[in-house]
Amino acid sequence: MSDTQQQAGLPITTEALTRKYRSHEALSGVTLQVEPGSVYALVGPNGAGKTTLIQLLMNLQQATSGTAHILGQPSAGLRGKALNRIGYVSESQEMPDWMTVGGFLDYVRAFYPTWDRSLERQLMADFALPLDRKLKHLSRGMRMKAAFVSSLSYRPALLVLDEPFSGLDPLVRDELIQGLLDRIGETTLFLSSHDLAEIESFASHVGYLEQGHLLFSEEMTALSGRFRQVEFRVDPGSALPTGTPATWMGVEQSGSLVRFADSAYASEADAVARITAVFPTASEISFEPLSLRSIFLANARAHRDARASAGAKA
Repeated sequence: MSDTQQQAGLPITTEALTRKYRSHEALSGVTLQVEPGSVYALVGPNGAGKTTLIQLLMNLQQATSGTAHILGQPSAGLRGKALNRIGYVSESQEMPDWMTVGGFLDYVRAFYPTWDRSLERQLMADFALPLDRKLKHLSRGMRMKAAFVSSLSYRPALLVLDEPFSGLDPLVRDELIQGLLDRIGETTLFLSSHDLAEIESFASHVGYLEQGHLLFSEEMTALSGRFRQVEFRVDPGSALPTGTPATWMGVEQSGSLVRFADSAYASEADAVARITAVFPTASEISFEPLSLRSIFLANARAHRDARASAGAKA
């Protein structure tokens, strides 16, 4: 399959996507693919480059180098009718505050030939939105609900969400997440967030950004399957060996206890063989699954340690 055919078949693709602001590189060579019908969560700490990546995808910024495609079309050419199949909601969503909710929906409805009035009514009821209330008088949560209705009612093929749940109370978050889950299958979801507990509950794929670098991008089940917290005992007088495998993150020893995060776990037998090859006296070996938060912390620390080591050598 050619690159053009692949791009046409995927909701989002990027290749070596980079954005620089003078000497600061906000995004560095990001390459990713988003599968049709997936819920792809882009996560990472504040300032990691999540919003920059989304704005490049939506043609709200221009890339310094690299390429991005949405629904087979170059992001740099997104405008007019090309946006009819794409929904976009951001944390700092700008809305016409002088309009009522009903007036706002009347206004945006005219731009989308595929607008579904029955779905609009269903979403309005699900979110308990008041048609006659002005947008400026709505709470933050209610404003986000109005934004969701305006972006879901035309059944977009792709919905892009930039930190949509930030600052919302748990009940509103749950209502919005349920609204998204009801659309899974007909709409591909691509969202950024730093709330890992939320994402873990419904994302099918995940990508992790750290200081502009995409450290990994894969299915959630595969990611959870290859990470384990490892602990075991060694002789109290033995020293921590140098040159442990690169897939062992945060190796540390306290007395006879050794622990680390294994990012290449395949099976218990394989992991035990690798451990005893480095630690011949290892005993009481245990393996525990890691939460999404623990996986990201392990990767963030490993990435920062690698950068610090490279800087020291330079």
